[in-house]
Amino acid sequence: MRKYALLVDSSRCIGCFACLVACQNQNELADDSSFIRFEEQESGQFPNVKFMMTPLQCMHCAAAPCVAICPTGASAKDPETGLTLVDRGKCIGCRRCVAACPYNARFYLKDAGIAQGCNLCLSLLKTGQEPACVSTCLTGARLFGDLEDPKGDFAKRLPKAKPLRPDFRTKPTALYILQAQEGPK
Repeated sequence: MRKYALLVDSSRCIGCFACLVACQNQNELADDSSFIRFEEQESGQFPNVKFMMTPLQCMHCAAAPCVAICPTGASAKDPETGLTLVDRGKCIGCRRCVAACPYNARFYLKDAGIAQGCNLCLSLLKTGQEPACVSTCLTGARLFGDLEDPKGDFAKRLPKAKPLRPDFRTKPTALYILQAQEGPK
């Protein structure tokens, strides 16, 4: 079985939002909607300032609270990929999964009347392509791979990657290398 994962290296993210725009285009989302959001952190005092931009999306948790709380089974784990997906036909738009997600990574699509989150561009994966956010990333901050068979840069950086919030005990497969960038000197 595959176990797909996203690896985000915050030291390489420059906050250009190319991943967000790619996500919007791939998922045909409105300009004010996206399955990716950003958190910014600054630390230090001038002139020794550090800055970190962290893109967040569905963590595809093995113990996903959104799956456990869904009354219709619309939120479910895909046994072939390990991804946390929403079946649009089963979703009744109750938004329980939106409230249950500790990462604030589920979104209610008002026009469709359903909840949704990142599916790592499953339609692209099925044709052997990477998720749109990964292939569009200008700096290589986003990598995609299989935790059961890691290869290339994904395999090289994987030992440094950690869950964003292990205290949530959700066993996410979106992993992060959190390292702030130093400002100009």
